[in-house]
Amino acid sequence: MRDLVEIGMGRTARRAYELDDVEIIPSRRTRSSKDVSTAWQIDAYRFEIPLITHPTDAIVSPGTAVAVGELGGLGVINAEGLWARHGDVDEALFRLVQSVEDTDDPAAPVKVLQELHSAPVRLDLIAEAIKQVRESGVTVAVRVSPQRAAELTPDLLAAGVEILVVQGTIISAEHVSRDGEPLNLKSFIADLDIPVIAGGVGDYRTAMHLMRTGAAGVIVGYGYTPGVTTTDAVLGIGVPMATAIADAAAARRDYLDETGGRYVHVIADGGVLTSGDVAKSIACGADAVMLGEPLAAAAEAPGQGLYWTAASAHPSVPRSHVSTGVDQVVDLRSLLFGPSVDPRGVTNLFGSLRRAMAKTGYSDIKEFQKVGLTVRG
Repeated sequence: MRDLVEIGMGRTARRAYELDDVEIIPSRRTRSSKDVSTAWQIDAYRFEIPLITHPTDAIVSPGTAVAVGELGGLGVINAEGLWARHGDVDEALFRLVQSVEDTDDPAAPVKVLQELHSAPVRLDLIAEAIKQVRESGVTVAVRVSPQRAAELTPDLLAAGVEILVVQGTIISAEHVSRDGEPLNLKSFIADLDIPVIAGGVGDYRTAMHLMRTGAAGVIVGYGYTPGVTTTDAVLGIGVPMATAIADAAAARRDYLDETGGRYVHVIADGGVLTSGDVAKSIACGADAVMLGEPLAAAAEAPGQGLYWTAASAHPSVPRSHVSTGVDQVVDLRSLLFGPSVDPRGVTNLFGSLRRAMAKTGYSDIKEFQKVGLTVRG
């Protein structure tokens, strides 16, 4: 039964929970972390850790996508980002860094990103970025917006993309537009021979709708990061992640019954800042997490300690600050697997997940989704 509260006469709202509101309950058994698997598989592609990168230029260049892939995760390049618009991305990033150093005005770097993204997408540039990842032997994944998916996808497929991520702040099964043909995800996906991950969503009904389009994975959330993303302030839209993940997991279960066995992966994108958040996301029902700002601390991150999401470059309604508070103090391998000297859970992200699973007695991701949870207060 839904937990409804009255917010005024005749108006109720559902009570929902963030990841900070829930805790994992240890079970009656433990096991050695050596006996735990953090692997997951989407379609024919297997990954040793349940990690997908948030598709922002702040953390993903073709080189870092390769590095993430070699470490067992999936790096996602933004096919509408800087690597698709500028031949000299280093120069573009230098302009951004200078805008931060030259003024305390938080609008200055956002304006630079808007200017940089006003350059047209060049298919030769994105094809070159895809080629670099493909030739390394890791899985090639790129992100497109719903608005440009139909336009860009044929060229992305020709360049060698293996997993397509169709991602917006909020996405529906049919993107309606007065200016042109709507993107009907069901027919769009049906015409493709590669798996499509789509999102973000924040509730059971929308998650179910996306699953019925044939998506291989559904993204829950929109990359919410405290102090960085401003969708709640700009649009009034928020996604309490623990509840949203659990709702999408319920949709996955019901869709599994509806189809007689088709499994759709749930990917948590938002509010996942520490290794504890990674563990709690999976405990709530996620199959993998889409990490953004935590990866900006890696020395390999192209943002050089800055972090932003693609929503910061929207030409009229930006919904992300450029965060300057990230210290690049650790290499990517240590960030993901340790060892760590930091007790805050911001490094050794997936080594800690393995330990959490072992401490609660679960041997793989699907088992760990059944772990007990409590709610604070």
